[in-house]
Amino acid sequence: MSAWLFDLGNSRLKCAPLCEGGVGDIVAIDHDGNAFAAGWEELLPGRCDSASIACVAAPPLAVQLLEVLARRCSRISMARTQAAFDGVRIAYAQPQRLGVDRFLALLAARARSLEATLVVGVGTALTLDLLDADGRHRGGRIAPSPALMRMALHARAPQLPAAGGRWREFADDTADALASGCEGAALGLVAGSLEAAASLLGVRPRLLLHGGGADALLPRLDAAVHAPALVLEGLARWAHADR
Repeated sequence: MSAWLFDLGNSRLKCAPLCEGGVGDIVAIDHDGNAFAAGWEELLPGRCDSASIACVAAPPLAVQLLEVLARRCSRISMARTQAAFDGVRIAYAQPQRLGVDRFLALLAARARSLEATLVVGVGTALTLDLLDADGRHRGGRIAPSPALMRMALHARAPQLPAAGGRWREFADDTADALASGCEGAALGLVAGSLEAAASLLGVRPRLLLHGGGADALLPRLDAAVHAPALVLEGLARWAHADR
């Protein structure tokens, strides 16, 4: 039986075969929020018995993906946030209001270790979720990611570049100042959340980073673990239970 995983985020579609050990080789496909990159259908599996999908993107993109998969897959399942699943209990009184990507990342974090963990996703948004050693989600935070901060500044002040620059403690040009300021804001939120988590739990949690913008923050976060496929790992847990 061939089974595939699909993580449709706000800037990319990532897909991979579901293996007994978890996630197989990952294919990443860009999109602009309305349409996928040219030739995207050729990168998807030609046929599969089942497809498990996690989607936080706009409905038109989800429809495009579902239309293609409906012609190629015998069974399609959409992952949904649940109050309790696979050893994880969600803090939200209305679990469906927690993004499915955050839910799946928590499942993957729990499967990796029973330690308390701060899960940080760096994509269009910067998301932080705290999971204690008992598998209880203690809640989280959401902020703009550094990339979104840059885009927002550029939209309001076009003379400010939307990309470029490098980290400096005190920058001497605009591009570096923007990169340092936006990345610094994210780093400050992560550092503050780690301290608040340590105070709440009595132990400093381990730190897992995932998402397309994680690479820029990793060098300045001591002991952070890069887990780029964390959402797909959680989707694999969900899919195995759904079979």
